[in-house]
Amino acid sequence: MEFYEVITTRRSVRSYRPDPIPEDALGRVLNAARIAPSAGNRQPWKFILVTDEGLRRQLVPACNEQSFIAEAPVIIAAVCAFKTHYDESGYPGTMFRVVDVAIALDHLTLAARAEGLGTCWIGAFSNEEVKKVLSIPPEVQVVALTPLGYPADRLKRGI
Repeated sequence: MEFYEVITTRRSVRSYRPDPIPEDALGRVLNAARIAPSAGNRQPWKFILVTDEGLRRQLVPACNEQSFIAEAPVIIAAVCAFKTHYDESGYPGTMFRVVDVAIALDHLTLAARAEGLGTCWIGAFSNEEVKKVLSIPPEVQVVALTPLGYPADRLKRGI
């Protein structure tokens, strides 16, 4: 898919097929996030892939009861920002971590679209509840989550 088609046809998908994601496609999507630019190339992120159906369902209440997230075969849950060993005293201070993670997640959502996969940026969630479900340390902040899978609706797949 041509780049401008990717960015103009990307949509927030809220209904997924249960079909598994091929490993090579998942690898390309994750690599797109990995190579995203970050301040000082610090890459202050971790991506936690949640494939277990029980854990995906446990995330629903933590995500304001958005039940569609558990339909997808993968939730890239907890795109996390963690403290780096670099000086963060100047502007923007610790905010660079959140911006960096947002850039990486944007790369991920666009790569997913290029693979025919759907995503939906989840920003409405309880940070503490997500961290509890996924055993994320207190000092790490969850920036966003996204389900990842094949859209159930042909129109949303762009076909």
